[in-house]
Amino acid sequence: MRINRVELAGFGPFRGVQKLDFDAFRDDGIFLIEGRTGAGKSSILDAICFALYGSAPRYEKTEAHLRSDHCGPDDPTYVTLEFTAGEHRYLVTRSPEYERPKKRGAGTTKTPASAELFIQRDGEWVGVAARAVDVGNELDTVVGLRKDQFLQVILLAQNRFQRFLQAGNDDRQAVLRSLFGTRRFEEYEQELTVRSKALQAELETSAEFVRREAARAARLAEPDGSLDLPTEVGDAWFAELSGILDAELADAAQKASDSDLAFTTADSALRAAELLAGRHRRREAAAAAALELEALRPTISSARAEHDAAVRASTVWPYVERSRATRSAADRAVAAEQTARLAFDELCRGLAAVPDPRALRHALSDEMGALRAVLADEQGLPGLRGALDAQRSAIAALEVTLQADALLLHDLPLRLETIDFDLIAVRNRAATRPAADAQVARLDAAHAASARVTALETDLRQLQDREALAGTQLSGLHRAHADLLARRWAGHAAELAANLAPGEACVVCGSLEHPAPAALDADAVSAEDLARSERLVAEATASLAAASAAVRDGSELLAVERTRAGEVPLDELAAQLESARSTQRACLAAVADVRRLEGESAAVRRELDDAKTLQGQRASDLQKAQLAAASTAARLDDTIARLQAARGNDPSIAAKLERLRGQHDAAVALIESITAVDDARTAALDASQQLTAALAEKGFGSEDDVDAAHRTDRQIALLADQVRSFDAAEAATSAALSDPELVDLPEQTESIADLGTAKRVAGQQRDMALAAHAAVSGRRDQLASLIDELSAEQADTAELRAQYDQVRELAAVVQGNEPNSMRMRLETYVLAAELEEIVSAANVRLRTMTSGRYALEHDDSRQYRNTRSGLGLSILDQHTGRARATHSLSGGETFLASLALALGLAEVVSSQAGGITLDTLFVDEGFGSLDEDTLGIAMSTLDSLRSGGRTIGLISHVNTMKEQIPAKVRIRVTDDGSSEVVQDALSAVGSLGG
Repeated sequence: MRINRVELAGFGPFRGVQKLDFDAFRDDGIFLIEGRTGAGKSSILDAICFALYGSAPRYEKTEAHLRSDHCGPDDPTYVTLEFTAGEHRYLVTRSPEYERPKKRGAGTTKTPASAELFIQRDGEWVGVAARAVDVGNELDTVVGLRKDQFLQVILLAQNRFQRFLQAGNDDRQAVLRSLFGTRRFEEYEQELTVRSKALQAELETSAEFVRREAARAARLAEPDGSLDLPTEVGDAWFAELSGILDAELADAAQKASDSDLAFTTADSALRAAELLAGRHRRREAAAAAALELEALRPTISSARAEHDAAVRASTVWPYVERSRATRSAADRAVAAEQTARLAFDELCRGLAAVPDPRALRHALSDEMGALRAVLADEQGLPGLRGALDAQRSAIAALEVTLQADALLLHDLPLRLETIDFDLIAVRNRAATRPAADAQVARLDAAHAASARVTALETDLRQLQDREALAGTQLSGLHRAHADLLARRWAGHAAELAANLAPGEACVVCGSLEHPAPAALDADAVSAEDLARSERLVAEATASLAAASAAVRDGSELLAVERTRAGEVPLDELAAQLESARSTQRACLAAVADVRRLEGESAAVRRELDDAKTLQGQRASDLQKAQLAAASTAARLDDTIARLQAARGNDPSIAAKLERLRGQHDAAVALIESITAVDDARTAALDASQQLTAALAEKGFGSEDDVDAAHRTDRQIALLADQVRSFDAAEAATSAALSDPELVDLPEQTESIADLGTAKRVAGQQRDMALAAHAAVSGRRDQLASLIDELSAEQADTAELRAQYDQVRELAAVVQGNEPNSMRMRLETYVLAAELEEIVSAANVRLRTMTSGRYALEHDDSRQYRNTRSGLGLSILDQHTGRARATHSLSGGETFLASLALALGLAEVVSSQAGGITLDTLFVDEGFGSLDEDTLGIAMSTLDSLRSGGRTIGLISHVNTMKEQIPAKVRIRVTDDGSSEVVQDALSAVGSLGG
């Protein structure tokens, strides 16, 4: 990866646009970024890191301060970086989120963060991503380094590797973990610990289950609790419990069998006694029934004779009923014939002679047929008269309506003229509504703003009080933190002394003897105390910033509301607003009147058009009605004349037709009654003859004998049931008395009550024995099931314990506990391998820089007081052949060892990140602490890094380096306090706006 070019503006100390072309130094291979302290040399590296990762190492969690304090409202803040990765060239532009003063008015406004990524193809920049999250995801793939890795391999920041060189095991582990992503091994350790505890809890649960269920098994074998639990629950104890219950079960089974036999014997004796008693009762009941039947015999004989006579009479009775019915029908027919003849004679009284009824019927039928033809005309006569009256009424109504139409056609034009005149006036009033609405809106907004100003002024005073309180709290925390720092530095000697051990070198002086180590004070300040104080200061700083932002927002909002409210007092605004609303209501009423009058005008015009159309239609209807009435009057006169000729002396056709119909019906009735008399007399004679034959056949002397013997079907059925019941009872009684079971019965000698009591007692004893057997059997089944469960649980427990022992030992090993003799955690073991590779790479340069005297060594020995080990570093001094602590190196030696370690780490990280080629390297280290010889060695080492076209950028203000490195970038502070970049004359310069 090569950094080609960077452009920034409004970033850190730089206000204007600054450009740096690193490709211009490719021929030099090494260049110097120089400037006085605070000018902004390290800010160049911050800008590169921000462009790639969205944050800078010196601005963690305070990205809002990336924007230059020198910027004006219109000045932008951004960083644009061009770099090459693999075979492609990329351009990324990024701006942070920041607050800037508003261009107008007080307060600030927020500018959101933004990011864009481009790739160069055929000389053109092609967009890849345009959102910060998408740009970050793309750069993760393109760069292949996390931010912490990038800072270790490309940006070597001030004193970072001196701290890494001299760090303790835990601090060094934290750095290596971030670079090599080994936190998963720590998670493995935690997972093993959790699994071990879970298995231990399962074992404890299993043991408790075995104890509880074993006690339950003992209670099943000996419910009285007399059986003690063994020290070890196993198969022998299970067999003992089973033997106890098997013996108890055999005894209960024998008792149940004996009691069941006794119950069966008692039950048989009771059944035999009850059967004999029942036979005695049956014989006595049969004898009593025979006596009762003999007493009923005369009554049954009479019922038998009555039943036989009724059966014979039932066959003759239909002939009796038919004879009587035909005689009654003949009598009725004769009476009807006499009545019909009297009616016929009465209707023919006016005639000279009584005509033959059949001839008269035919003559009347012909005359009635002729009259029916003209009856319809007579029936339609009222309708015809009504139609003529209705037509004449319609004519009169149409004449009246035409007169009303004429009046309406005169009035409608006058109404239309009045409406149009009113419409012109209201339209003029409605046209002023927009102006009225605007006036109301303006006054309403001003009135509301004026009302809010007072509330906002009160809120602003409260916010200002909170800001002052937050400032006071922050000042107090700053003073407390400064006091803690002073006490911490004062107690450093005692803290170092606490780690001294007899026979081990002092990290300060290297001495193996410690005659008077400093002692810790009771109120010594720990690193945790400082971290807590720093956290409180950071929280108070954030609270003050939030309070200040709230004050700015409140001031801005108050200014806006004051501008909206204007200078008019609130009560005067209220009066003006009410007047404007009154005017607005009048305009709204005028708008409604316009709509109403326009509707009325359209309605009147439609009514006028409709009236003209209706007047023409009604005139035509009047003419048609007059013609129709004349036609109806002519039809009426013709119909009256024809009807008068047809009715003769009768009042109407209907009356004449009714008179003739009466004569016709009387003739027909007389003819039918004569025929009915003849038929009835014939039927009566035939029925009488059949009755005489039936009486003789069934042995009855007369019709009266049949009446005496006749019974209804129900009565016959009752008599038959009575006889059959007697016969059946008599047969059953006879059969019972002759039953062999009832002949020669022995006498009853045993009491059924005593036998029942004996059976009940035997049954109770049997039930108790069976219940006892079932209880013992149930306990035996429960014990067998429980033994199976305990055996299975013990087998599972053995497997679980083996698994627990394995996991517990593995957890102890990966956590650096016994039996891990090295006291080295799993993650430390992995990082130790990485550290060995780093040390190997670093020693290549360290031996060169120190002429072979020094070499770094990986120290994995156990530390004092069983402190975690595995990531220690020591310096092997070839002059003495002994290794010693890195703290014992001089300042220059420490710088060389740190630089070698930094370069070695960069090589290892880049190789594990996919073999990334590092074509650009920045070193921001403390060259000022080096003497001339050591500086020369360091420069020579850095110069060797240029091989393969690598470009090295050094940040320093050391004069010797300025003299030795011709290619320079100068960071210059301008008169207004901002900084600008001045690049070597061999390349284009970068200050376009500073």
